[in-house]
Amino acid sequence: MTAVTDQDHTEHPEHPEHPEHPERSECAERSGRSECSERPERDAEGSLGPDAAGPWDDGLIARRVNGSAGEEQCRVTEPRASVPQKVTPLAYGPHLGARLDALRELVGLSRTRLDNRTLAQAGRILDEAAARRGLSGQHTVVALAGATGSGKSQLFNTLAGVPISETGVRRPTTAAPIACSWSDGAASLIERLGIPPRLRRRPLQVTADADDRLRGLVLVDLPDHDSAAVQHREQVDRVLGLVDAVIWVVDPEKYADAMLHERYLRPMAAHAEVMFIVLNQVDRLPGEAAEQVLDDLRRLLDEDGIVLGEYGEPGTTVLALSALTGEGVGDLREALGRFVAERGAPARRISADVDIAAARLWPVYATRHRTGLSEEAREEFSDRLADAVGATAAGEAAERAWLRNANRACGTPWLRLWRWCRQRSEPSTGRVTLRGHPDEEVTARQRVEQAVRTVADRASAGLPAPWAQAVREAAVRGSQGLPAALDELAVRAGLPPGRPPRPGWWPVAVLAQVSMTALQFAGGLWLLAQIIGVMAPNLGVPVLLMVIGIVGGPIVEWSCRMAARGPARRYGLEAERRLREAASGCGRARVLDPVAAELLRYREVREQYGRVTGVVAGTGAGRG
Repeated sequence: MTAVTDQDHTEHPEHPEHPEHPERSECAERSGRSECSERPERDAEGSLGPDAAGPWDDGLIARRVNGSAGEEQCRVTEPRASVPQKVTPLAYGPHLGARLDALRELVGLSRTRLDNRTLAQAGRILDEAAARRGLSGQHTVVALAGATGSGKSQLFNTLAGVPISETGVRRPTTAAPIACSWSDGAASLIERLGIPPRLRRRPLQVTADADDRLRGLVLVDLPDHDSAAVQHREQVDRVLGLVDAVIWVVDPEKYADAMLHERYLRPMAAHAEVMFIVLNQVDRLPGEAAEQVLDDLRRLLDEDGIVLGEYGEPGTTVLALSALTGEGVGDLREALGRFVAERGAPARRISADVDIAAARLWPVYATRHRTGLSEEAREEFSDRLADAVGATAAGEAAERAWLRNANRACGTPWLRLWRWCRQRSEPSTGRVTLRGHPDEEVTARQRVEQAVRTVADRASAGLPAPWAQAVREAAVRGSQGLPAALDELAVRAGLPPGRPPRPGWWPVAVLAQVSMTALQFAGGLWLLAQIIGVMAPNLGVPVLLMVIGIVGGPIVEWSCRMAARGPARRYGLEAERRLREAASGCGRARVLDPVAAELLRYREVREQYGRVTGVVAGTGAGRG
């Protein structure tokens, strides 16, 4: 066969004169112009003769038809482009519409996290679904695909009832897709396939019954998928991505061809409900050989993962026929009629495309483990920051400062005088120096970095690689400047300048300590007066007063120290808590919140992915 080109695809039907016929007669396309076949019969040297027989002479363009054949072939035409066709747009069901909306939302949420190559297929499916939705919902576009010599063009002509596609022995025969529409209104669908008007045809309407049975069918004859011409294979791949269904035509010699199964059938296993597998040329198989080949073909399809539509269940229809003798063609015509009448192929095709896209996106969205930040991980991160900022040491220092002030207020004058002399050179600001040495600062910075790495690893554990990387990057960005912020925070959240606050019982303790001191002075003055003779000798009372003052002062100081332990401890814990909360708030704002935002984004896309697959996500991101 020869390739169908502008110069060699010529037809010679006669133009019908009936006024109600909305079609034009076939014209031969030669030298860029069309010549209608309303001409006298020509001689045998390249044209029609009155005694010509057989539809083809050598597989090329010259056709030899008798008068009656020419009368029938005049119906192989295309509708007039000037007549406007009113079409009903395709409407997707609620379930498929929700899945497409979820896929669109999923792609939008993932643009900043996934590369364009990963989302390319999903984007193409959305574009094709939107384009198909705006076209006719009353038509079903079915492609005839097959290998060289499988007889798909002959089957195409048999279904149309008249030779449309070139058949012959020269390869490749079909060079460009040819479309045949059984009803009007399919022009936009055929234009979407990129098929020019010169390659659009109408079938022979043998009976009104047959026309009604296939009304709405648009059949496309494709080039050979194993053609030696690269452009032919590219056209096959392009059109297969746009049609609603496909009929794979195989022959007894190539039905097990590895290229067919590995390149086409196996990747299209999800499209089982919109595929037909036709074993052609069964007239060449003797006896029970046809059934044996058909069983082996079903076995291969099962290995490809293609569900077979047996016993009334949805799946791929497998038939055996002979386009040459007509055996089994009626079964295919009947199955096609039911298939087209359902008008569900476009939606099933798009749904299968969404299934394939969801399966390919599984590694970048799905996880079998619960992910996220647990309360334990959050608390551990806060504890690490608190240790880095020295919250525990700050609390202990605050507790000691409170006890020092209690001792100063309630201690004996002699002890206070000794302490004053010892510490008068030291500033009494009460401020705590958390990290005074360079080594301590380096250690604290390392603790902060370790805390950030740990929380990032825990938050990203179990996530798909792109989202785990996004979580770690968010944690690293937030940790920049965190040690310096914690240093500044420690200064602001440290002890206020001056002395810690005093409890209400301190004045009583001070009064008691003053009384003890007064007793000591009174007893001493009394003894001094007796020594110098101002007063009568009486050692008992002054000595007793001095002993009471000397012993009572330390007892009051010890009692105050015991009583001050509880308030000092609470004061230190409050200082530690305040610093811990400040460090935790700083870490949450800089690290945990950005990480939680990424986890929330992942949880949203995981839920959208669950809607795309048609199920609710059972395992997703945990609390962010």
